[in-house]
Amino acid sequence: MSDAASTQKAHFKVVSGQSAGNLIPFKFNPTEIQQNKQNTFAEIAIPGLVSPPIQYVRGASEKLSFDALVDTSDTLADVRSAYVYPIRALMNIDKDLHAPPVINFVWLAPTNGADKKVLLDLSSINWVLESLNVTYTLFTPDGIPLRAKLGITLKEFTTVQDQVNAFPKNSPDVEKTYFVRRGDTLSSLAEVAFGDGRQWRAIADANGLSDPRTLQPGMLLFIPRSTT
Repeated sequence: MSDAASTQKAHFKVVSGQSAGNLIPFKFNPTEIQQNKQNTFAEIAIPGLVSPPIQYVRGASEKLSFDALVDTSDTLADVRSAYVYPIRALMNIDKDLHAPPVINFVWLAPTNGADKKVLLDLSSINWVLESLNVTYTLFTPDGIPLRAKLGITLKEFTTVQDQVNAFPKNSPDVEKTYFVRRGDTLSSLAEVAFGDGRQWRAIADANGLSDPRTLQPGMLLFIPRSTT
């Protein structure tokens, strides 16, 4: 299948591991897609209150679920080899990653031009294939499956560094950690964390840094809460 044709259909794109760049198109576009995102909150038990206050604990990975119909009744080829096995392989451990590969779910509008519009804005999210349920519904007289319904659940994949960069926490009265980036100085970090670059020594002392010039990109720093 050509690249132009494959981008007109919903498809998976492998973005990591040995198969990075591979496209796995579906026979038909999904008719229904479900997104789910949850947060975890804990109730704080205080005697005498009708409704206890709640405190945010953590978020949960976003999930994407949909059913996909795959069919090879026009060619009489085995639907497992054509569609099921390539998708099932996304749950196998990649020997370079020591984990299953990360994928994108992409669905682009069928246009003749090079500028294609994303129908469902999910292509920027990284996912892993969490579950795959296969139901075969059509067979040849010899028992070769020609049609299958795939129940697919994807789980959002994100690294700690991605989350630190995407959701910086700037509360000066809360302890936090920070990964040093190129160009950072203790003064600039103190300015962001405390609103006062002159408090750089608090960060240096908290991390045992005797020389502020020893900052290196990638270092993990402990940012103490402000005492002022």
